[in-house]
Parts: sequence; C-alpha cells; structure tokens
Amino acid sequence: MRTARFLVAFLVVAGVARATDLPDIEKKGTLRVLSISFADVPSFYAVNSFDLDLLEGFARLHHLQIEPVHVPTYGDLIPALLGGKGDIVAGGVTITPARRKLIDFSAETFPSRMLVMTRKPHAVVQSLDALRSEKKLGTEKGTSWAQATMDAGVPAANVDDSIPLQDLPDALKSGKITAAIFELNVAITAQARDPELQAGLFVGPPGSQAYGVRKGDTGLLKALNEYIENTRHTPSWNRLVVKFFGANAPEVLKRSSQQ
Repeated sequence: MRTARFLVAFLVVAGVARATDLPDIEKKGTLRVLSISFADVPSFYAVNSFDLDLLEGFARLHHLQIEPVHVPTYGDLIPALLGGKGDIVAGGVTITPARRKLIDFSAETFPSRMLVMTRKPHAVVQSLDALRSEKKLGTEKGTSWAQATMDAGVPAANVDDSIPLQDLPDALKSGKITAAIFELNVAITAQARDPELQAGLFVGPPGSQAYGVRKGDTGLLKALNEYIENTRHTPSWNRLVVKFFGANAPEVLKRSSQQ
C-alpha cells in the first residue's frame, strides 16, 4: 500500500514539474492529446470519435495542431498525464471521485450513465440482487465500468476484469460472460449493431464524461470550459450527437438523465 501511495505521489510531483499550461501550449502550437488507440475499436464506440471531434474545434480556435499520444488502456491515461507525456486526457473519460483526486476535469463533454447489458436468451437484469448473483460478469480493470461493477457490490469471484471494453459485446455473444455494465453511450450504438443485446438496470447516478488536465493547468481548464459551454448552446452540438449516435440519441440521453 505504501508503495502505491509513493508511486502516485511521485507521478503527481513529476507531472507538476513538467506541466505546460495554455500559454506554453499555444507557444508550441501543439496540443498533446492522450487517449487509447481507437484504430481497431468497433464503430459502436462512437463517443471517442465524438469527444475527439469536439476537441478538434477547440484546437482550431486556439490555432493548435493536435498531436495524438496513445496509451494501451484507460488505466494508463492518468499516469501518462501526470508523467508529462501529454497535455490533456480525452476520448470518453468518465469523471470518478478517485480520478478527481489526481486530476481536474473540464465541463461535461457527454453525459454518462451505467447500465447492465445482457444478450438474449439470457434474462434482463432488473435489480441489484440479480446483478450480484450473476456468475460471469465481464469488465476491464482500471475503467469506470469496472469501478461501477465494484460499487454495485458484485462479488469479485463473479467478475472477469481481463476483457478489453471493445470485446465485451462479443464476449456476451459467445457466452464467455452473461452480463456486463456498459456506459450509456456505448450501449446505444452497440444495441443498434446487435439487436439481441438487452438493456437492464441503471447502476449509480447520472454522471459526466470530460477532458482531464493536470491540477494547476488553470488556463487550459478555463479555456476548455468556455469552449464546451459555448458549443453546447449552438446547433452544432446536436449535429455532432446525431452524427455519431443517430437521430434518436438526444431523446435517449434526455430520458437517461431523468431516471
């Protein structure tokens, strides 16, 4: 435990030492964007493309070129940011209390909600008791999906946390797992691709996805917030949502925030 705390403290110090706030970024003319690589990720992970497309607008506004910096998994994003390997974390990153302790988040880029997915003929999971009794529940270690699984009280013995997020729909189809907690944005597009997928119980309260920056990068954070808030009040926001998630997506997102 002491080793883990030392590592986090070291990364925070290293990140502060190498931090480059907005004036330095604009001077370089390059915004280093940390994300996982989506080259081989199925198209139903549309939120990542949405998030990065939105960020392209921010880069144009500030006359910046985006430099992609890819890491293997979501669990590698924050250590890479704190280690000075990038300026911003992007690509469908959900705000969690644990992540807030390490980095700051921008205004919401996309709503977040977790729900349980199964596949016919398996029963729809409609209660926490039913979820906790699932014997083969899949997730990827280090993700907000895994955190939601833990927070729901699913016994660790029932969880396979070695499955990359992009492989969960296929794992449900093959029977390797019987249930998984999906983020709403993925569930919308995955279900459109495979109508046999079934949405069940919402898990936890509504949340948000956002861009992540190092604590202390206040200029970058302020500029991001202004850009996001301004864009949300323009028609281009809904056009982006429909482009990546389909015509029904705005209404689905509205319902999810009310349940």
